[in-house]
Amino acid sequence: MMPSDPDLTLPDEGKLVHNITHFARALRRAGLPIGPGRVQTAIEAVAAAGFTEKTDFYWILHACFVNRPEERTIFHQTFRLFWRDPRYMEQMMALLLPAMRGVQEEDRAADAARRAAEALLADAEMPPAPETPESDDEELRIEVDATATASAEERLRQLDFEQMTVAEAAAARRMLTRLALPVKPLATRRLKPDARGARPDWRRTLRASLRTGGEIATIARRRPATRWPALVVLCDISGSMASYSRMVLHFVHAVANRQGQGWARVHAFTFGTRLTNITRHLRQRDVDAALAAAGRKAQDWQGGTRIGESLHAFNRDWSRRVLAQGAVVLIITDGLDRGAPADLAREMERLRLSARRVVWINPLLRWDGFAPRAQGVRAMLPHVDTLRAGHSVASLEALAQALSDPKDRGEKTRLMAMLGAGD
Repeated sequence: MMPSDPDLTLPDEGKLVHNITHFARALRRAGLPIGPGRVQTAIEAVAAAGFTEKTDFYWILHACFVNRPEERTIFHQTFRLFWRDPRYMEQMMALLLPAMRGVQEEDRAADAARRAAEALLADAEMPPAPETPESDDEELRIEVDATATASAEERLRQLDFEQMTVAEAAAARRMLTRLALPVKPLATRRLKPDARGARPDWRRTLRASLRTGGEIATIARRRPATRWPALVVLCDISGSMASYSRMVLHFVHAVANRQGQGWARVHAFTFGTRLTNITRHLRQRDVDAALAAAGRKAQDWQGGTRIGESLHAFNRDWSRRVLAQGAVVLIITDGLDRGAPADLAREMERLRLSARRVVWINPLLRWDGFAPRAQGVRAMLPHVDTLRAGHSVASLEALAQALSDPKDRGEKTRLMAMLGAGD
């Protein structure tokens, strides 16, 4: 994927450092993890190799700024728009025109172009664009239909996290902080006094009768006490889950720090190639600081996936500590495991026997034609109580229904039938 636009021109040598710095800022706004060190490396690389050939210049910056395959399209679109394409401003404006999008997957190149355009327009210090047309007929205008704004929030609720632009992702995170995840209290064996309780309390009744000479005036009653369950979150942070795990962790942070919601405690773990406990980090009130601390703790972010090994570590080291007294487990993963399916099934069975309920959140359910073909999915499916989608704000809102209804099974029944197995 090399730049092929014949009108593409390269930056003025006297402004080389300035232009590369702003190009890196645009890439960072588009979602690429670029820091000052990589910017300095890119400047030194271009200075050493020169930039007389635009193809060489493209690939030098590509080598400095792109680390993962999914970043290539974003880099290409941002490069095409940034480096003085005579029509790049018109293209950016066209990309940012309001459009209604469904939850189905769009072309990745168009999505990356929207993100690149938004990143460039958001940079207040962007190098000056080519001269605007002098003719009034050619003047660019954006007209937003006011009637469409009423449904903007609903569209955002249904939009796939992976398809969101930078601004849409920020708005979605604000919506997630307002979501609640209520839970019903659990009845215990302990009984507590209650005037309307169904069970008579003969001990209290006889004790009270001693004050009236043995005459029983009223019969004391009691009922079962209640307590709140704990919530345990196991979130997959491998490369295939990157866009979704960040959003889910924003949601988990809001749940963990909201008072009066009902959960006795919220425990959070991440896993990719290894298990990491981030419970303490999510207790920070500031969500950005909390997730930054969790990211530093979890060294396997956007790496491989070893679900079976990670669950084995959880069952061995943490299960007895955090799953006591009827904890509910949320496991967020696409089920694409590299390990042995038999090991994964065994660890899932052990997890299910230790928890009150196991709720599986799988972003792949956004596809209408999703089927349990992957071995990891087939190994996990029989050992969960509920299977739900987790690709949008709306799907996470529906999670409250799954937790409040003990009979809710989500998509599990349908997928088990596709496996040809009874449930």
